[in-house]
Amino acid sequence: MWMRKGQEQAEMTKRAWGHNGRGRSVEELLAARLAGEPLPREAAYRLMELEGDELLELFRAAAALRTQGRGTVVTFSRKVFIPLTNLCRDKCAYCTFARPPSDPKAHTMTPDEVLAVARRGREHGCKEALFSLGDKPELVHARAREDLARLGYATTFDYLLAMSRLVLEETGLLPHINAGILSAEQMAALRPVSASMGLMLESVSERLLRPGEAHYGCPDKVPAVRLRMVREAGELRIPFTTGILIGIGETPAERVDALFAIAELQAEYGHIQEVIIQNFRAKPDIRFRHRAEPSALDMMRTIAVARLILGGEMNIQAPPNLTPDAYGMYLLAGINDWGGVSPVTRDHINPEAPWPHLQELAATTRAFGFRLRERLAIYPEFAARPEFVDPTLRQRIADMMCLCEDFT
Repeated sequence: MWMRKGQEQAEMTKRAWGHNGRGRSVEELLAARLAGEPLPREAAYRLMELEGDELLELFRAAAALRTQGRGTVVTFSRKVFIPLTNLCRDKCAYCTFARPPSDPKAHTMTPDEVLAVARRGREHGCKEALFSLGDKPELVHARAREDLARLGYATTFDYLLAMSRLVLEETGLLPHINAGILSAEQMAALRPVSASMGLMLESVSERLLRPGEAHYGCPDKVPAVRLRMVREAGELRIPFTTGILIGIGETPAERVDALFAIAELQAEYGHIQEVIIQNFRAKPDIRFRHRAEPSALDMMRTIAVARLILGGEMNIQAPPNLTPDAYGMYLLAGINDWGGVSPVTRDHINPEAPWPHLQELAATTRAFGFRLRERLAIYPEFAARPEFVDPTLRQRIADMMCLCEDFT
């Protein structure tokens, strides 16, 4: 169904723009997008290659489209990061989070450890508990099966479900689930104990599954598998986060293809509440430790094209901690959200990159002419629609929204 929807959209944009937009100047392409015409794929490929004055025009158009759709408020979620287990069956070339069973840092959190982090977060005003964990480690690691048996669970999913419920009931923090590939049945089971879920699409390039590439040895990084989960989340009406990871060996055109795959799913289901544009960071203990990182300019170009593809209404975020000296510039390229920021826990996916202090984040946001506002793990526009909120969570979410801080 979503493929047919995408084909219909492609035909519509061909009629609106001509076959691929090549007959128009960049100025004309951008003006047409701001006037409400969808951006065709061929035009997006072209925009990803802009430089000089044309690149500045791209940034201005993306920022204007953002302001049309989202105004001048930039949001973030105050969270705690709960790395339930860092054992994983995948072997991504860029990942420092997953640890082999023999690594002294390999760890599965106990319920007491989970609650201690959540309670500390509540004391510091956090409202989101981000559960992040390795993908199905018990399928390949005896250590994972042993850890689960000691805790009294058969699978990582069973333990995740129990810990999500425990955090919700004991602390009131709203879980956001980022647990790798989940089935439709598993997502349905998590829905009453989580405000939202997520899975980074990362890329739609099958090429990255080859030996030596970023996703070699990663059964859960097959694009069709990840797209299936995003689609099934839409069918279940789950507020969902996805996005792309840039700098892992993909081409500019492949970034565009991934963004269009997201846009097509959003057109079909309307459940994607935010799209992340995240930059690869090299680390000394990964296979890609010598890989060049994307520049801030490369991030800005990708953010701007993402805004033009996804439209003014989409919430688009870029992590501020991964470009500490230049993240404010992303506001000029069209973002409207900083993602989850924690006053308590580090970013366990990028442990070398500390979160900015909230007052610094607010000051940077103001310096670029915007106002910072706190949000929940579920965005207000989704919280206002009953089909996106499990009945057991509606009152709790409504009460917590009233507690969100506005940094004026």
